[in-house]
Amino acid sequence: MTPTLILKPGTAWSDAWQRCLTVAPEAFRDDRVLNLWNAGWRPDGRVLPAVSPVDGSPVAGPPRLDGGTAHRAVRAALDQHRAWRHVPLPERRARVAATLDALTEHRRLLALLLVWEIGKPWRLAQADVDRAIDGVRWYVDGIESMLDGRAPLDGPVSNIASWNYPMSVLVHALLVQALAGNAVVAKTPTDGGVACLTLASALAAREGLPVTLLSGTGSELSEALVRAPEIGCVSFVGGRDTGAAVATAVTDLGKRHVLEQEGLNTWGIWNFSDFDAFGALVPKLFDYGKQRCTAYPRFVVQRNLFDAFLAAYLPAVRTLRVGHPLAVERPDDPLPKLDFGPLINAAKAKELRDQVAEAIERGAVPLHRGDPADARFLSGQDTAAYVQPVTLLDPPPSSPLHHAEPFGPVDTVVLVDTEAELLAAMNASNGALVATLSTDDRATYDRLAPHIRAFKVGHGTPRSRGDRDELFGGHGASWRGAFVGGELLVRAVTRGPAGERLPGNFPEYQLPP
Repeated sequence: MTPTLILKPGTAWSDAWQRCLTVAPEAFRDDRVLNLWNAGWRPDGRVLPAVSPVDGSPVAGPPRLDGGTAHRAVRAALDQHRAWRHVPLPERRARVAATLDALTEHRRLLALLLVWEIGKPWRLAQADVDRAIDGVRWYVDGIESMLDGRAPLDGPVSNIASWNYPMSVLVHALLVQALAGNAVVAKTPTDGGVACLTLASALAAREGLPVTLLSGTGSELSEALVRAPEIGCVSFVGGRDTGAAVATAVTDLGKRHVLEQEGLNTWGIWNFSDFDAFGALVPKLFDYGKQRCTAYPRFVVQRNLFDAFLAAYLPAVRTLRVGHPLAVERPDDPLPKLDFGPLINAAKAKELRDQVAEAIERGAVPLHRGDPADARFLSGQDTAAYVQPVTLLDPPPSSPLHHAEPFGPVDTVVLVDTEAELLAAMNASNGALVATLSTDDRATYDRLAPHIRAFKVGHGTPRSRGDRDELFGGHGASWRGAFVGGELLVRAVTRGPAGERLPGNFPEYQLPP
């Protein structure tokens, strides 16, 4: 019998909101967040309603600006940039370090906001905050050598990022860009994270960092954030459709750019026997419901190993823990250790359920479907944004699940008979960020891995975006512009010697790191 669960005391959205009002009253009003531009918090923008994916309850919505106001904000950011670029590096380091101390002081509040706004389980929400802090500290400690012979850009860096990693991707990038001597402009993701980003930006602005934080739709703000002549670089993380439009604009304008786009990351299994080790990895591959740019939603399996694959995979996927991230049995219980909670919203959940149903109707074979009765929910809560894990064999070519990243807890399996079929299936999306090949023979891995079109290819282990000095980029349509990670992130947002060619994937050249 499933025990009766309660919301852990002190973790309600109202608790988090009251703490925001106390910590950063300049950025939060009684019922809304503010936009930050021209070094001031402003109550402009039309606030649209928003709900938490956790239980459908109301949370703070983004105050959406119009295009004219966004242009004024970008012009003000250029003025900040022209002043900030002349601030001595020791002072920039000190201000960024002070911001990291403030983020550390309020890390639990930032993590709680992530739980409510984007549905991250507590463990993963804390990890997102900590990765941002720890990653930027690495740059603070080593920035002198990275900036040797380099200068800030001619204008601020514009950041447009997806909702899934507000701290470890977006805030991390903002702070490193500022450390390198640039003013920074960021658009809050449309689907969630506005309160977390507002709090983080407030803590940075208090330390004198030149941060601009704006909310709005891409159609309203893209002219200002992508095409405005004041912008020195565009940094984008998101889907291929939006990324393609950004890529066209920045290429036409000759702007510095870093465009991280999705790809179908694949895991190949060929002449492999250590399925115990593989099975132990399967639950971790479902972290955050596979709502990650480096998730693995596709397994390409040698046909004569399919039975061994299933014997390891199915018991592992049946252990997944899904539910309300803040639900406990007793008030003093720790927060639950879940693999994932809701998807980002109910609309995405419905879309994914419909895609699964359509794929099955057209011939895909369901290998596993999680039981909602096994999930941990509060009595009577809204569960519209939750999707139980699903595994399908051979989705039809007409299905989006055949060729695109589902961005949800849906795995697909494709069976192959030859190495050529293996590589073709692993390269189905014309480029990916990561891939893995499980094979017993190192020589086989060394021979096949170079033909897999992913920036990072693991040998039997998953790859990730990485931290600190680990480089990151993508092949094919998964990446446009300069590669990042380690020293390359600093090089991407600074000017070097005349004629410098940055490592990256550009229309006129492709240069590996």
